[in-house]
Amino acid sequence: MYTSHDAALQEALARIYDTPDRARCMCARGGIDMYVAKHRLYVLKRMPGTGAQHHATCPSYEPEYGQSGLGQLMGQSIIERSPDCVELRVDFPLARAPGRAIARSPPQGLAEISATRHRMSLRAVMHFLFERAGFNRWTPAMEGKRTQAVLHRYLLEAAEGVETKGVRLFERLYVPEQFREERKTVIAERRRGRLAILQAPEDDLQFKMALVIGEYKGEESSPFSRKIWLRHMPDAPLFIDARAWERLRRAFGGLFEALDADTKTKQRIVMCALIYAKREHVYQIDAASGMLTTENWIPLEGVHEADFIQALTEQRRRFVKPLRYDARSAAPFPNALLLDTGVSPTPLHVVSALMDPRDRSAKEKAIKAHGTHIWVWHTDRPMPPLPEATTQRTVPEAAVRIPQAFGLPRTHQQHGSG
Repeated sequence: MYTSHDAALQEALARIYDTPDRARCMCARGGIDMYVAKHRLYVLKRMPGTGAQHHATCPSYEPEYGQSGLGQLMGQSIIERSPDCVELRVDFPLARAPGRAIARSPPQGLAEISATRHRMSLRAVMHFLFERAGFNRWTPAMEGKRTQAVLHRYLLEAAEGVETKGVRLFERLYVPEQFREERKTVIAERRRGRLAILQAPEDDLQFKMALVIGEYKGEESSPFSRKIWLRHMPDAPLFIDARAWERLRRAFGGLFEALDADTKTKQRIVMCALIYAKREHVYQIDAASGMLTTENWIPLEGVHEADFIQALTEQRRRFVKPLRYDARSAAPFPNALLLDTGVSPTPLHVVSALMDPRDRSAKEKAIKAHGTHIWVWHTDRPMPPLPEATTQRTVPEAAVRIPQAFGLPRTHQQHGSG
């Protein structure tokens, strides 16, 4: 078996890469199959559907799908074709025809009726990438290390192996690099190279589109539209029709107000924008979504979670933040899952005093369903002490067994969040 500090680890993983052999994560008795992927280095990733089988403290642990909005999408909008290939079925285009779409008459004499399939929104795709990149997971070792460079790197890695509408998502995703004044020319050249795909039409009638994910910085008026500025893109604004911007401000008003909320720490707004080239190197927003996060890029459902997540990080706890995706409400899901309280995670629920009555009812129902193994905080009362952390393990921590056919007798800790 191997550990993450073993000098022979990369050689061991290289030997089973592209073979039927599986390494086994030994965080649980008997081990759990893993597969080897290659980015800059060889890394171990969990097999589809096995996340909940791992020990809660294992980096490959993933909550049951029903603990978040992911459960409503798996198998319908998120199709795992193989361990390293995922298809997303989305409700937005990746090509745009100029002008309005032509209204078509319904076909005569329908031969069949198909069931409606849910397709993922921009917000759901953003949640998917943040979860796949591990930004909804926190351990004390991450403190001070979540920079824009880290966001850029891991979101792009999360898009690898993901396909939608027949194209690789990696090829249509731009995440700003960490800006440095002394390197602005080189950074701008790389950005133009990355978005050059927008300058090449799909055909004579359609223009290719791409996703940009970055932190909202501000906006200002321009003669015929609005300029949207993202942090780390000081020399390349995104443009949006003025009326569309007003609709977006109304739809996401709570997010913009959250930036000035009286909380212990300030929040960020992450914007996911679907863009096309209105003219050469002029990027126009066709659709956009927003997400509130902490300073550490941990997604938040609302301001009511800000001080709660801050308390978890200040107390150096290990936890996962379940994400809403396209669920009608996040109330049925835990607001966080503590990973350092034993073999199984401990659900943490936050009940806001200003919660919508329907959401409150759904939250109370979820709390009752969990029974006694649960923690609840009503925000109009002092926060109760968190469940105590334990370091007891029943197996060697994050050990991985390599097939004996290669005669490699050590242990390894898998890399990354996947």
